[in-house]
Amino acid sequence: MSRPDYAKERYGISSMIQSQEKPGKQCFLVLRQQQFNVQALVAVGDHASKQMVKFAANINKESIIDVEGIVRKIYVISLAEPRLPLQLDDAIRPEVEESCQEQKQTSTSQAIFRLQSGICHLFRETLINKGFVEIQTPKIISAASEGGANVFTVSYFKNNAYLAQSPQLYKQMCICADFEKVFCIGPVFRAEDSNTHRHLTEFVGLDIEMAFNYHYHEVVEEIADTLVQIFKGLQERFQTEIQTVNKQFPCEPFKFLEPTLRLEYCEALAMLREAGVEMGDEEDLRLYDTDFYVLDKYPLAVRPFYTMPDPRNPKHSNSYDMFMRGEEILSGAQRIHDPQLLTERALHHGIDLEKIKAYIDSFRFGAPPHAGGGIGLERVTMLFLGLHNVRQTSMFP
Repeated sequence: MSRPDYAKERYGISSMIQSQEKPGKQCFLVLRQQQFNVQALVAVGDHASKQMVKFAANINKESIIDVEGIVRKIYVISLAEPRLPLQLDDAIRPEVEESCQEQKQTSTSQAIFRLQSGICHLFRETLINKGFVEIQTPKIISAASEGGANVFTVSYFKNNAYLAQSPQLYKQMCICADFEKVFCIGPVFRAEDSNTHRHLTEFVGLDIEMAFNYHYHEVVEEIADTLVQIFKGLQERFQTEIQTVNKQFPCEPFKFLEPTLRLEYCEALAMLREAGVEMGDEEDLRLYDTDFYVLDKYPLAVRPFYTMPDPRNPKHSNSYDMFMRGEEILSGAQRIHDPQLLTERALHHGIDLEKIKAYIDSFRFGAPPHAGGGIGLERVTMLFLGLHNVRQTSMFP
């Protein structure tokens, strides 16, 4: 099959003007449509007058134009301000990390958020293929879902309500209602210091919950496999986007193992990490040649009230975190499914039982052993691409 001769065809495109140069009686235009650029030439001749060349050279950058045929006609569809607050050349500099409208228009940002959309699609596709049911959960709730103080309080008529820290309680109630395996994608709110490279007060959570038969590691393996399928899908379907981002922010390709590496950390090491003491574990992890791994058996004291204690050591818990490039992207655990133990743990955390009565009651009519976890979408995007600030992967940080 012969290659078509596109030069003989006429085309019309709608795009933004990224830059212009006017050497003599011609004008070069760099036109951008999402993450792709094309160069056009307007030259004085049979198809363009001097006025056309001058007109093209003086259209404001970031204006949206229609280009018809072989650059015969240019229509300004949406005129940009003559002086932009931040030029596109400045917006794509690696040291510029704060998000703004101009940054969203760069090829790099287009690639980042198209890949992020792919993560959501692959997450949903993989779990539906595994038999999971997608659910939607309330975001205005009557009690702090994690039992902590880091919640946003909102006025709810004559009472106080809270923005959900996670869909945790509702996921579990669905498991108790015999849904067996559920997931949801939605906003999560955390009233905590977000002045770091990896924290946001509002982010998108990818949450999973499922019943298991014998051991909570069945769930750990299911979640880890889901993430591996996402990594594979990104590498197979989004190479153009990955390469576009790497041109501006070079990094090593993301590496992972099958099956996923799972390590058990003792209580002392976990507590030293919480205190910020370096133990040299990252050097040890390099021996495994993977950017994705699971840490298991965290201290019970640092986990939410609904976390199942380790039956072999009550100071530990059946909980786990998952990491990409050394940073946490998922926190999860086996949940307490016994209402008496759940009540005791809620009281231990100072939670008003009346406000979570419906949650506790859902376990009184038979609840299977179950576990799950919550993934931060923006953090996964950041770490997969090797970026250094989660605000680069938040559309509106």
